[in-house]
Amino acid sequence: MAGPRAREISLFDPRILRRAAQDSVRKLSPRAMAKNPVMFVVEVGSVLTTALWLRDVVAPPAGAGSAWFGGAVALWLWVTVLFANFAEAIAEGRGKAQADTLRSMRRETRARRVRGSDVEVVAASELRKGDVVIVEAGDLIPGDGEVIAGAASVDESAVTGESAPVIRESGGDRSAVTGGTRVLSDRLTIRIGADPGESFLERMISLVEGASRQKTPNELALGILLAGLTLVFLLACVTLVPLAAYTGVALSVTVTAALLVCLIPTTIGGLLSAIGIAGMDRLLRKNVLAMSGRAIEASGDVDTLLLDKTGTITIGNREAGELIPSAGVAIEELALASFSSSAADETPEGRSVVALVRARHGRGIPAQVPPDAKLVPFTAHTRMSGCDVGGRALRKGAVDAVAKHVLALGGALPADVLAAAERIGDAGGTPLAVCDGARVLGIVHLRDIVKLGIAERLARFRAMGIRTVMITGDNPRTAATIAREAGVDDFLAEATPERKMELIREEQAKGKLVAMTGDGTNDAPALAQADVGMAMNSGTQAAKEAANMIDLDSDPTKLLEVVEIGKQLLMTRGSLTTFSISNDVAKYFAILPALFMGVYPEIAPLNVMGLASPQSAILSAVIFNALVIVALIPLALRGVRYRPIGAAALLRRSLLIYGVGGVVAPFVGIKGIDVLVAALGFA
Repeated sequence: MAGPRAREISLFDPRILRRAAQDSVRKLSPRAMAKNPVMFVVEVGSVLTTALWLRDVVAPPAGAGSAWFGGAVALWLWVTVLFANFAEAIAEGRGKAQADTLRSMRRETRARRVRGSDVEVVAASELRKGDVVIVEAGDLIPGDGEVIAGAASVDESAVTGESAPVIRESGGDRSAVTGGTRVLSDRLTIRIGADPGESFLERMISLVEGASRQKTPNELALGILLAGLTLVFLLACVTLVPLAAYTGVALSVTVTAALLVCLIPTTIGGLLSAIGIAGMDRLLRKNVLAMSGRAIEASGDVDTLLLDKTGTITIGNREAGELIPSAGVAIEELALASFSSSAADETPEGRSVVALVRARHGRGIPAQVPPDAKLVPFTAHTRMSGCDVGGRALRKGAVDAVAKHVLALGGALPADVLAAAERIGDAGGTPLAVCDGARVLGIVHLRDIVKLGIAERLARFRAMGIRTVMITGDNPRTAATIAREAGVDDFLAEATPERKMELIREEQAKGKLVAMTGDGTNDAPALAQADVGMAMNSGTQAAKEAANMIDLDSDPTKLLEVVEIGKQLLMTRGSLTTFSISNDVAKYFAILPALFMGVYPEIAPLNVMGLASPQSAILSAVIFNALVIVALIPLALRGVRYRPIGAAALLRRSLLIYGVGGVVAPFVGIKGIDVLVAALGFA
């Protein structure tokens, strides 16, 4: 139960259900209910009908209606309110359970704080922003910060849920560290970037608490619309009482309250908060923290996606594709040296060199290096790996690192090797030099590999009407090649922070919403400018502070899933609103004819369901109104399934399924309940 991925909690976990049942009662507080005008009206109606029922039971006035009818209506109105609260409480419950798990991760650790030339041991809670601490292998990192010296392997499973360790080092885009993670090797000097109460863990706890979620502008607008509809139906029901009395139909307060509850949009009113909270929860289950509901909502309306090439369009780890020997060096000698010097290189690039040599030069390659060979593992400091065997010192690594190594031994980098390295770099590849002591043997060409299936994923966004733009620092020729292979709509080559900002502003000036990912300090301005900016958890503190989303997995392709979740949130809200309004229209035509056909026999044909009596019609509609909220809770929390089709097709599908379904369901449901009520003798 370490990271967010491990905190996957069942929707109907007994602990969540128990807490939701308790919270649904606590939420009956008028102060809490007033935040939802629709359900507040239902609660007022519940209190009023309950009071009238008690009056009819204790001291019934002359001409009082049936006490059982008043009691049944009051009971089902309370059930309606409680079910609406229950839906919101379940949505909040998963977030609260996740927050409890995060709180259990809090532990008081000790930190070695640097003060001048001294090092003092203090509690992590005493650290403040700007303090410098030293963390060694086996230690927990005491707080969020930036690595200012050193490079080390760090276990971040407590935050990301992933067991594979990652490298954190100073001076790059992988310098951010999170409090509570553990250093596995080497030593880091860290500058603390946040006070204890502002740590990443504390922010996660507050973000996953569903109750603390702020409503989005779209949700607020929909709430205003529902409040307006409620007011309209309230006025209609109030004016209906004297009109009915004039025509000889006596509408009691209980009947009027029940009629109002049945006609106002209680379905979407009861589920609206649950839909928004569940949207944030779905994103969290993807290991993405949204800093606001507005960010999720904006992701559903994105028009342009800016995608970084490396790690998003292409595999982040480049693969060896070619060996280029230096003048006078046989390809077999370069292959054997590349194999031996990569034996201790556990990086993906190192393993790809071994795989390439075995695949193309397998005959002259031994099954393994000799037992007496001394392996030199790759480190972030040397940027080289190697093998000392038979008096030879074989090394492979970055060209500049190997050049320094060779120069120190009295050698030099040959002109043809330098030219090959420059040619590979110009084409967007990565050259690695291989040497035997002071003698340079040649170059290993690492190539970008376009991710399998990325073209299909980008095609799905094209079907949504979203334009994809690849951003890369490569030259235009290399960028064009990869863009064509991946199937992006456009690309920005030789990208600089200024050019990224310019591109985003150009798109926004056209009235479009823009999303992008980033992890470096140079990405921070663009992340802040974008409507949806997703920073990698492994990135710099500046990037994470500028973005409105953080991907704990540091997977840039996650932005594609974020957009789908945003669209799913908007679709769920729209679909259930369509169902609710259609539902109310159907209930209107189901109830009113049954109420008035006794006075106006001419409207009897409108009573298409043939309801047993006016009392049965009202009670059946109230019961259906409560049960339909229960039936829709799983859909509101799970979300409507999204398919990448055009807006017109989505609208037709929503109207067909939820519009028509909202009209048909009340006729079927109310009639079924009416038959049951009549059979039990309550009609």
